[in-house]
Amino acid sequence: MIRFRRPKQDDPIIISLIKKELVPLSSLPTNELNKVIEELPKRLSRGVTLVVSPYYESDLVGFIHFMIHGELLYIDMMAVLPAHRSKQHGKTLMAQAENFASSRGCKRSKVMVDQDNTRAHQFYQKLGYRSVRFIQISQCFELEKNLSILA
Repeated sequence: MIRFRRPKQDDPIIISLIKKELVPLSSLPTNELNKVIEELPKRLSRGVTLVVSPYYESDLVGFIHFMIHGELLYIDMMAVLPAHRSKQHGKTLMAQAENFASSRGCKRSKVMVDQDNTRAHQFYQKLGYRSVRFIQISQCFELEKNLSILA
């Protein structure tokens, strides 16, 4: 099931997932990564975080954090616990985020993928995202997708 993030219950798991699954793939220098990790609670308080969990009261097995800027949906972070991959959780989280954003007038979606995160790059491409450019300073690919507007 998909539900909104509950900070006290979910944030320790989300932060652990970020540290284990996303941070190792980042090309940022250690001092910048440490700053990013330190600012995660504040970052999670901005935007929307949805989580997937086996049932309503259980701990999460994956999450997506996103922001809406006018007509743009920006996927900030997403991760699923390794034991729960290949169960369509990521695809479901993305669909929920895209539907949420479309219902609020977003026309396109953007995500940044670390250069070494080939699994994520392939995942987003299967969902219709295309590489727009490579950003040298952060060693990330910028991917975009046009969203269908909900009537």
